[in-house]
Amino acid sequence: MIGNKIQAMFLENQDHFLIPASEVAHVQTENKLSHALLVLTKIGFNVIVVLDKDSHVKGLISIPLIMEAITSIHQMNYDQLDVLTVGEVMKTEFAVLDEDYELEDMLHLLVDNPFICTVDAENKFSGIITRREILKSVNHLVHEFEQHYDVREKEETICN
Repeated sequence: MIGNKIQAMFLENQDHFLIPASEVAHVQTENKLSHALLVLTKIGFNVIVVLDKDSHVKGLISIPLIMEAITSIHQMNYDQLDVLTVGEVMKTEFAVLDEDYELEDMLHLLVDNPFICTVDAENKFSGIITRREILKSVNHLVHEFEQHYDVREKEETICN
């Protein structure tokens, strides 16, 4: 359990946790792999969000997933880039939180994920929470906590 004072101070920057959907690079399930590869290459990210036509999060796509899909034992089948769709190749198991997430749940998910997709009440993509933004808040917390609170060690209790 996260202490109340720690949580309150950590959440001071909560407005910056979420990168809104309008600012997040994504592709759609029906896009060809060639389009996804182009987007990934141009933006320089390793993984991007995959949405359906109604803005629901359906998966994640990455260059390794694309390369695996077009590679056989003997060769790279580049023609498959214009045949296969993102929906056929994307990763479908990934972290998602609704907008009223618990801080502790978010922190646990960010241990193994560089970002977490968030969805609104209609299950539509609302944005991502990145490990980078959370680490900024951790940095703020560890530098400022003792400026706001007097901290002392608890005395050891002796059991009879």
